Amino acid sequence: MAMSVLRGVSGVYCAARLLPRNLCPVRNLSGAARLLAAARKFTDKHEWISVEDGVGTVGISKFAQEALGDVVYCSLPDIGTKFNKMDEFGTLESVKAASELFSPLTGEVTAINEALADNPGLVNKSCYDEGWLIKLTVEVPSELDDLMSEEAYEKYVKSLED
Repeated sequence: MAMSVLRGVSGVYCAARLLPRNLCPVRNLSGAARLLAAARKFTDKHEWISVEDGVGTVGISKFAQEALGDVVYCSLPDIGTKFNKMDEFGTLESVKAASELFSPLTGEVTAINEALADNPGLVNKSCYDEGWLIKLTVEVPSELDDLMSEEAYEKYVKSLED
């Protein structure tokens, strides 16, 4: 019984690509499963994370970048820096304000978006693609459960606007 529960849990983490591929059995995921694995999750501070193969890509939401205005400077952490969930990891400065950035999950920074040093406006131009901020390991996969789905986040933003 315990082994079937363990296989079920590891299967979920493998399907969501929260475990490295070498720890997961080879299998073809359906299109829906691939979409679920890469689905963005959001914090109430307007950061998003998309996880693939145990690494999360982090950025800010469209709502946040629109509220900030034109981003003119990004302060990001060094590769190898470790953060706990909701630790401050950097700052975005715009013509209107400065905004702290918070880590959606516990993990270690594996990459920063070097393109932002020369072109911080990528955050405004493409906050979900070219304007990503950092990549970090997902050390506590269950923390994803505390984040909002895209649909829940959109409802949250709507409640802020009302």
